[in-house]
Amino acid sequence: MPYSLIVTTGDSSNNPDPGATNQPSFPSTSATSAPQGPLSGVRVVEVAGWMAAPSAAAIMADMGADVIKVEPLGGDYMRGAMRPPKVDEQHPAAGFDAAFNADNRGKRSLAVNMKDSRGAGLVQQLAGRCDVFICNLLPERQRRFGIDAESLAARNPRLVHATLIGYGSHGDEADRPGYDVTAFWGRSGLASLAADPDSGQPRVMPNALGDHMTGLALLAAVLAALRVAEQTGKCQVVETSLLATALWGSSTDLSTTLIDGYQPSRRSRSRQLSPLNSTYPCAEGGWIVVTMPGTYPTAWPDLCRAFDLAELINDPRFASGRDRFRNMVELLEVMDARTSTRTVADWGERLDEVGIPWSAVQSTADVVTDPQVEANDFIAEVPMPKPGSDAAVRTVAAPMKIEGSTIAPRGLAPSVGADTEHVLRELLELDQEAVVELESSGVIARWSGESG
Repeated sequence: MPYSLIVTTGDSSNNPDPGATNQPSFPSTSATSAPQGPLSGVRVVEVAGWMAAPSAAAIMADMGADVIKVEPLGGDYMRGAMRPPKVDEQHPAAGFDAAFNADNRGKRSLAVNMKDSRGAGLVQQLAGRCDVFICNLLPERQRRFGIDAESLAARNPRLVHATLIGYGSHGDEADRPGYDVTAFWGRSGLASLAADPDSGQPRVMPNALGDHMTGLALLAAVLAALRVAEQTGKCQVVETSLLATALWGSSTDLSTTLIDGYQPSRRSRSRQLSPLNSTYPCAEGGWIVVTMPGTYPTAWPDLCRAFDLAELINDPRFASGRDRFRNMVELLEVMDARTSTRTVADWGERLDEVGIPWSAVQSTADVVTDPQVEANDFIAEVPMPKPGSDAAVRTVAAPMKIEGSTIAPRGLAPSVGADTEHVLRELLELDQEAVVELESSGVIARWSGESG
């Protein structure tokens, strides 16, 4: 199956960047011979774009579920939104949409114009033939397309209907669009907690961290709801939001704020409460982070010995935790001068000897070659369907394992509409003539690349 361009017919106006799909892509590569997973036999219909809800469905696909991704005719807005790999044109992964693949691997793609009532009707019918329906459309849009929980439960009484939105389905802002940066980071107070301690300026947050945390919350709720649906035979309505997940993630701080109304202090490194929980510069430009509760009676002496600073143990300036806090600037000057003389690996050995938890502060480039990551299969490989090549693309594995079951990518993300015809004929029993008519009317799109 060679690299091909996506060619669609009909309206792609619901994709803000229709040209984003004109990149090397593949027909469906969902593995049919892969070992069964814990969700084998479960069918999921996903009407969701970007990253949060699709990431939950991607893990379900890793677990063996048949996930049908419903996309606009121009494709999920996330296609082509992130940078491609920085490799030469001859590299097997040149132009590969790695970020989109991470959240959409192993799925089937059905390209449908839901603004057309016939397109919405196709999705409604599919929901009647699936176990789980995952959606990130706002409540008003779900009702407009007839894919809200009440409407679909009438078709499928045992359905698990799962919604992931920005701010929750109640209140004045239920229909406010929410994104990782706004609903998760900004609205929740997390951006304020991570702001520069001196200027108060919020920091730029890592891409999609909140999306993927919220995707895990959705996954957990869906799996629990599946069990209840099997037990009761009744539709289960599942919901989570970026804002709710952010509050849960920051609950250690928020739990106290709920009582006293005060925000935790933002502290620069020189104003940290303890040198036992700090970062230290090392030789060759590295940094190391250590953490040790000050309640351990030997913690401070152990840290001093590990860093070859035994003379600080009985130094009256640093005798107690309060003394060390009051003299933190002076203390860090002494400690930084010493830690800068050796590498992270050198100090790591010393810290291990005294039992102080530590880690290198790694770059993402360091992480992907980390031996511990490799030893635990935290990175997965998926073959790339390029003629004459046995190349595989590396992607982040789902963050869980079940002994005796396979949780792994079943294939790469599909091209837009790669499975449109197959899904409509297999599940909705449409004949070839009906599929062609829907395509010519701009209701659906089929992947039209060459194969072979």
